[in-house]
Amino acid sequence: MPSNDARILLHTAVPTAAVGVLATVISGVVAGGEGALGAVVGTLVVVLFMGIGLVVLQRTAKSLPHLFQAMGLMLYTAQLLLLFIFVAAFKNTSLFNPKAFALTLVAATLGWVAAQARAHMKAKILYVDPESSSSSRAEKSGSSA
Repeated sequence: MPSNDARILLHTAVPTAAVGVLATVISGVVAGGEGALGAVVGTLVVVLFMGIGLVVLQRTAKSLPHLFQAMGLMLYTAQLLLLFIFVAAFKNTSLFNPKAFALTLVAATLGWVAAQARAHMKAKILYVDPESSSSSRAEKSGSSA
């Protein structure tokens, strides 16, 4: 993974984890151990879904740049649908507090999106690839006549 991609992933995952820690503490105080467990599971689901999605989107941007925007829209739609499916699947669970789980999913997702937007605004990513010096030298090696 190139350094820009790793930096963007780091700058989005760390604030999301901080939101998850805060949600875990609040859920633990309000709903006890089940609430804290629900918040931890919710945070892990968001970090995994969004992290995998970001990696897939970055690889798509490099290999198929003409599909980047469509892939991004499809990916975010699929991620939100999967998060809704997770909330519906664990609505009546007794493993953890489902309300803490759902609220943490929403808070962590919003944290991820905000952190990703900030990371992209702060990143100095070239929108035009400069020509490499080796290809320009190869073109100029013939006669100029």
